[in-house]
Amino acid sequence: MSHNSDLPNAEYSLPASGADAGVDSIPRHVAIIMDGNGRWAERQGLPRKAGHRRGVSNIRQVVELLAQRGIRVVTLYAFSTENWRRPNDEVDSLMAILAEEIEPQTRELHKAGVRLVHLGDMNPLDPALQDAIRQAQAITEHNAGITVNIAFNYGGRDEILQAVRRMLADGVLPDDVDESLFARYLYTDGCPDPDLIIRTGGEQRLSNFLIWQAAYSEYYHTPALWPDLDAAELDRALSAYGQRQRRFGSLAVQDHPSGA
Repeated sequence: MSHNSDLPNAEYSLPASGADAGVDSIPRHVAIIMDGNGRWAERQGLPRKAGHRRGVSNIRQVVELLAQRGIRVVTLYAFSTENWRRPNDEVDSLMAILAEEIEPQTRELHKAGVRLVHLGDMNPLDPALQDAIRQAQAITEHNAGITVNIAFNYGGRDEILQAVRRMLADGVLPDDVDESLFARYLYTDGCPDPDLIIRTGGEQRLSNFLIWQAAYSEYYHTPALWPDLDAAELDRALSAYGQRQRRFGSLAVQDHPSGA
């Protein structure tokens, strides 16, 4: 059961995927830190807003490509709690683009059977935008295709603090706290941890993204800017993942530690 009232009471039932989905080399859950919109725009001689708009337009293509390759859950880091520190005009542009794009993007993703879930704190967002996000979740809630988590106004540390606060408010006793219970209070309640995290734009840091869930994730850093992320680079990332031996503390394993 979700402990975030802004999220649907979802169980993250994983849909049937491609013919090779049973092969361990294919990740169930891919998370992406979408970096490089501003630099993309600068290289094109365009304002940063144009880069953010081009980045939004690339979401549907990337989701479709991952779905075709048997990925069952995708999490996209769209706007962090730290992004509020950017110049006001850039933040305003980002919010305006989301407000403009959320309805047409939801309509197209819904046609493709995609299920949308918001991760993060909606309270600071404009009420109209909050309603649009809730509507996008409601429209796609029962879709059986790939699940796409949109981490918007999300921060890993904030998520953990919010989880602790909810546990205290629920009167959870210290002796009752274990990893399983704690995970139920996170925004990702019921979602499998990411197997692979891809960061575009060449940077090599986690940037406060899924810091609890990423404990044993594999990482792939690409110099490709988010608007330029294409099938070839995604396939390179998936190929690199498939060649790794995953280690969960000690042993090299090919299967997931939970056996799920």
